[in-house]
Amino acid sequence: MPEIRKNRAKQKLKNGETVMAVSCTDTDMVDFLGSSEAVDIIWIEMEHGEATWSQISDISRACDLWGMTSLVRVNNNDPWLVGRALDRGAQAVVVPHVNTKEEAERLVQGGKYTPEGSRGMFTSRQGLGVTDYVAKANDEILLLALIEDVVAVENLDEILTVDEVDCFMVVPGDLSQSMGPDYLGKPSHPDVEAVIESSMKKISAAGFATGSTAGDNNIERWVLAGGRMFLCSFQGYIESGLNNLKTKAKKLES
Repeated sequence: MPEIRKNRAKQKLKNGETVMAVSCTDTDMVDFLGSSEAVDIIWIEMEHGEATWSQISDISRACDLWGMTSLVRVNNNDPWLVGRALDRGAQAVVVPHVNTKEEAERLVQGGKYTPEGSRGMFTSRQGLGVTDYVAKANDEILLLALIEDVVAVENLDEILTVDEVDCFMVVPGDLSQSMGPDYLGKPSHPDVEAVIESSMKKISAAGFATGSTAGDNNIERWVLAGGRMFLCSFQGYIESGLNNLKTKAKKLES
């Protein structure tokens, strides 16, 4: 009988290694990204993006072929949403706006079987053919909580008592808005980045994986703050690469 599929991104985070995530719903592009060996997680966006429940199985199946971890961001921290994403075949779930200890516990409730949680009893596609899947699944499920509000930063000490969450990502968009109107639309404001940095250091010191959105402008700072999990835009690198190529060509025009 087959063994349960290992969650490579979860293991890398446990080892203190860098994990790179990109958002994508096109399975052909997932194949390309997998072949690059530069991506660890495919982020399936169901809060702000176009992903549907029916797509998760195919996207996660493509991830499985390349040893990447499929992660779904659900649009609300409801246990049944977390469990459903896992039932569809994803290996990881991230929930938005985890602002209290109780909300972190809700993520665990939907993402883990007993004794850690109370995920609904249903065999995921990841469990097909696996003996005693429900007894093994918790070890391979990756649960991530987004710290993206000032109130979450204020409650961080209590939130970090929920050991079953694997990673707490501190992300700038909504955090900047929650800091007041002066920061609206300014996710790279020095004050916002200072809050992200201090929060990541606290999370890392507590023994949890942490991270944020990242690019060339900030990834060094986040790594030095303890970050290992990074959501990146690969489209931007395609754009910059093509623009650089076009610039080189234009310089040679007669």
